Amino acid sequence: MKTAGGLTVAYQTKECFKMFTLNSNRKLAEEMAQILGCELGRSSVSRFSDGEIHINIEESVRGSEVYLVQSTSQPGNEYIMELLIMIDALKRASARSINVVIPYYGYARQDRKARSREPITAKLIANLLEKAGAHRVLTMDLHAPQIQGFFDIPVDQLLGVPILSDYFESKGLEDIVVVAPDNGGVTRARKMANRLHAPIAFVDKRRPKPNVAEIMNIVGNIEGKNAILIDDLIDTAGTITLAAQGLMEKGAKAVYACCTHPVLSGPAVSRIEASPIKELVVTNTIELPEEKMISKITSLSVAPLLAEAIDRIHNEKPVSPLFE
Repeated sequence: MKTAGGLTVAYQTKECFKMFTLNSNRKLAEEMAQILGCELGRSSVSRFSDGEIHINIEESVRGSEVYLVQSTSQPGNEYIMELLIMIDALKRASARSINVVIPYYGYARQDRKARSREPITAKLIANLLEKAGAHRVLTMDLHAPQIQGFFDIPVDQLLGVPILSDYFESKGLEDIVVVAPDNGGVTRARKMANRLHAPIAFVDKRRPKPNVAEIMNIVGNIEGKNAILIDDLIDTAGTITLAAQGLMEKGAKAVYACCTHPVLSGPAVSRIEASPIKELVVTNTIELPEEKMISKITSLSVAPLLAEAIDRIHNEKPVSPLFE
């Protein structure tokens, strides 16, 4: 796997600042701590013999402003419980504020009742985080922006589009068209297209059931162009590879793909490897295991962006410039 991006200079943190991480994405947390010029707090996660999670905070957090880093990627249920238990431990240890940094917010795809008798898990997770004791949430590319409204505490949603756009701009590609793999991704595609000064297209997709997609039509001119597919996350890669195949059949010169969250479950990696996608660009909001680090994947670090957001929140500076 190739890695793009570098570390920036350290920021200034106050004595009350403490930063902890759990098990989902320690490498990202360590990179963020290095940028911020701090050490990660000491804590341990263990299991009782029946599998129940036990967390011990190994230093005082009384009166501290705590930042806790944990993506809720797979195994999602386990990482969510680690997060909730750690928040509870921090609250009971008298931390002054608990700021939860969730680079990938899981269970976000169920954000409404699409059919009768369905849950709204994005709201459920929001309720659990608040009840556990979180005071603020910092995240990236929620599956639907309205999830911010599910919280009664401040939520800052950072965007992966600028990071992904800067990478493709540095490649110097010509005749670019930015493609949304479905109707819901048109806004995201337009943001990238504006940054790259390129036209957009979208795939008219029908999804008969979860994780199954069929292409109906491609709207926009993609013939002879370098097409860049953009999505917030790639799970089984069925949608993105089907869209890539459709773009090539319609005359695209080459197909690139990108997303903020590389979930890449089930057959995703083999599908990407067998697809006409020339390069898949992702970020490290989810830590990819070695077996998923194929040559087609390029990983960009979000640590500088998250570190700057933490610095702005900690030092009471506006976060809004990071949304531009």
